[in-house]
Amino acid sequence: MDTAQPLLPTNDPLREMLHNEVHARPPARIRLPALVVFIAVTNDGVSREQELAHLRRLPGQQDLQAEQLSGSFLRLRLPGYTLKWERHTEFTRYSLVQPLPEGAQLGARDPELLSHIVLPADWLAGIPGRTIAAIKLVMLHGDLADPHEALAQGRTWLGEHTVVASLMGNQSHSMVITDLMLRESGYERILVVAPPDTTETRAGRISQRLLEIETYRLLALRGLPVAKQLGPFLSRCEAQLADITAHLESKSATDQSLLDTLVSLAAGVERAIAEHAYRFSATRAYDGLVAQRIAELREQPVPGTQTIGEFMQRRLSPAMATVQATAQRLASLSERITRTSALLRTRVDIATEVQNQQLLAKLTRGQELQLRLQSTVEGLSIAAISYYVISLILYLGKAGKEIGLPIKPELLAGAAIPLVLWSVWWTTKKIHEKLHADH
Repeated sequence: MDTAQPLLPTNDPLREMLHNEVHARPPARIRLPALVVFIAVTNDGVSREQELAHLRRLPGQQDLQAEQLSGSFLRLRLPGYTLKWERHTEFTRYSLVQPLPEGAQLGARDPELLSHIVLPADWLAGIPGRTIAAIKLVMLHGDLADPHEALAQGRTWLGEHTVVASLMGNQSHSMVITDLMLRESGYERILVVAPPDTTETRAGRISQRLLEIETYRLLALRGLPVAKQLGPFLSRCEAQLADITAHLESKSATDQSLLDTLVSLAAGVERAIAEHAYRFSATRAYDGLVAQRIAELREQPVPGTQTIGEFMQRRLSPAMATVQATAQRLASLSERITRTSALLRTRVDIATEVQNQQLLAKLTRGQELQLRLQSTVEGLSIAAISYYVISLILYLGKAGKEIGLPIKPELLAGAAIPLVLWSVWWTTKKIHEKLHADH
């Protein structure tokens, strides 16, 4: 017996939630014969409160609490039937399981079922959201000793339409037959024939796999209209990018005009990626789920008809290839725009570098002229300063002569000229040397 006190470190906050996730949506237990009415609707713009209010309209469910919907799964066991509610990322599904009405057993021809549904018609029609899938799945007992006879009875039950069928399981424990047709009622029909010893849990698993295959198939196909819509847009963008590249190669357009066109093109492509990347990713995910659920059926072929896996391979694969090709085309276009932008940026950088070199050359020539002018001005300045100094010496000599000194002012000024010129030049040179040393 486990001890009351666990001998473990403190639990991670997410441990219990993650552990219980594998038990979050257990398959139903279905007692044959049974009618399963399945409806999947988009929940974009539909809140849990709206879905809760609708579930409260069921008999005896007026006290249903919001906490009961917190796990995105709820099974209501009501007198004579069971209703399961499941909320997913972009859709919510409702599954009603009730006894199969009289007259709908194997051997009947296209039996009418809607009038026997135990839920009120206005309750089903009032489910919040828009219908993605609606299926009437009938599961009943039958003899599979002769698969061809069982297939013939199933074809009659579906109304003599072209059907796909297969034996399920390694031991061929049951047979599924469907025409995958959308009838006037808005529902599809699927028939499962199983031997009397089929357990309720096995019937529940079969039901869940078949309903999920059709639901995920339709959800995967939601990417196909988007891919077709993007086709002309991508063709225009590719042609525009080719034109930009040609102008870039021939240098027949200005960089600014090319840049403006390229920025506009890049913005349009990035907007398309932002709008549709989730849809393309979801399509890949749903397609993978369809393939996984089909593999879980472990189908065995019935001669004369296609299996569900073969039918999906031929009908679903081309659509998925179109979506995948469009997604790759969009991503490739974005990469090519990036490379073209890099080329244009390189050309602009080179042109800018050339302009900078030309400007630098002009500045260099200007500096040389400025230095020459400065040298000329400095020469004139030395002459001017020397002139004023010699003038001062001349006036000083005249003043000395007036007071009686034996001086000839003109000779004194003339003799001082070399010394004054050398002194002014030497002083100017020292000033330049100090300025250069400071810098």
